[in-house]
Amino acid sequence: SLLPPLLALLFLGVADPNADPDEPWCPYKVGGDGDGAAAGARLCFRPPARGFQCSPRGCRSHRSAGGALVANVLRNGSVLLQWGLRHWGPPAPRPSAALRGFALNCSWDGTYTRFPCDSVELGAACRDYLLAEAHGSVRYRLCLQPRYAPPRPAPPAQCVEFRVEPAAMRDIVVAMTAVGGSICVMLVFICLLVAYITENLMSPALARGGRGAAA
Repeated sequence: SLLPPLLALLFLGVADPNADPDEPWCPYKVGGDGDGAAAGARLCFRPPARGFQCSPRGCRSHRSAGGALVANVLRNGSVLLQWGLRHWGPPAPRPSAALRGFALNCSWDGTYTRFPCDSVELGAACRDYLLAEAHGSVRYRLCLQPRYAPPRPAPPAQCVEFRVEPAAMRDIVVAMTAVGGSICVMLVFICLLVAYITENLMSPALARGGRGAAA
């Protein structure tokens, strides 16, 4: 069968030197314990998240120092990574004729040390990756590095750090916001009621008392 060799070429990004970086599928391999080339890693495909924009209400963006890598932390606990080649420099990479793919390394802070999480090898066509389930209250560090064919050296990796807000805390914040808004509305109505009573009930009574004293 010719399917395995074709899939391997597609993953390495050398099937077509002039391949469009916006082709519809992103090939990738996920490995454990920081080893993306592990024997048990399987080749998978995912569609790109074209046109995604991080909404301030349900998403927070964290950008690497060089600006090439962006981590969009969503309210559901997932993280969408996005990147572009034009921010990797200097020297700026040429068009992706020699680009072999990307290496994504993940780690998170424990109480006393930093632990590795799954690493990912991505094809040359990939420009985003979804970290579906990130742990809450854990500080993540994700580093992405392009891989080029020899003799071109790989540019330095760009890293982004972020913390995922735990689901329970998100629910508490939403509940407190709702309760606080209700209390504010109730206080406004109470203030208006007190002002109405003072203006319409107390003032006539004081006026009648003043006329009686004068008589």
